[in-house]
Amino acid sequence: MRLLILGGTGEARSLAARLDEGSARRDLPGIAFTSSLAGRVSRPALPKGPVRIGGFGGIQGLVAYLRDSATDAVVDATHPFAAGISANAAAATSQLETPLLMLRRPGWLAGQQDNWQRVPTITAVTDLLRDQPPSRVLLTTGRRDLAVFAGLPEHHFVIRSVDPPHAGSLPPRRTLILARGPYTVQGETELMIEQQIDVLVTKDSGGQLTVAKLIAARELGVAVIMVDRPPPPTDVQTVETVEDALRWINVQSAGPRG
Repeated sequence: MRLLILGGTGEARSLAARLDEGSARRDLPGIAFTSSLAGRVSRPALPKGPVRIGGFGGIQGLVAYLRDSATDAVVDATHPFAAGISANAAAATSQLETPLLMLRRPGWLAGQQDNWQRVPTITAVTDLLRDQPPSRVLLTTGRRDLAVFAGLPEHHFVIRSVDPPHAGSLPPRRTLILARGPYTVQGETELMIEQQIDVLVTKDSGGQLTVAKLIAARELGVAVIMVDRPPPPTDVQTVETVEDALRWINVQSAGPRG
């Protein structure tokens, strides 16, 4: 069976590692897999096994790739906010009647001691901040959404990103920190104290690699603005763990293929 993993997440790397180990031990024989990364960050953490980097060129580009590579099944293990590629994967596999599984880690849930406000979009964050007094905001939503904060000169934004932001509109008052997770609670706590953070803005990515900032915010009493995930494509089977994805792959590999 030929499997395409749409990756870029820790879960995608774990899945590739398990498939690579299973092939070596012959626990998962007969599965040839390729991981695909969007290529939006420099020096990405590469998974085990064959890797392709770069986009497909929309739905029809992905259709052509799946057809030309004779792909039998696809696992979409992209970031929960990568709505574009997930929608393209659903449309392309539907055209070809190729089995598709979505691997999505659970989102974060606020505890009793958390001070969270949930918003549906990044733009809604600016509406909240515009009504608040000047503050120091730790912004961990990635470099692609910075332009929406350019119209808030009263706030100081501490921007954390893996790579430097692209040239363009940026918040006029800003501090840039280049860093890559996983992060520790101690490190996040020290950062928030040093930068005198009043508000943390983040996306509901879920998982353990970046949850430390939420724990630090809780312990320091820092308010959190949490951006909800975009809705996933409809009628796509979804699992939350690598183990469940492996079981699905085993079922697909045992079934008939045209």
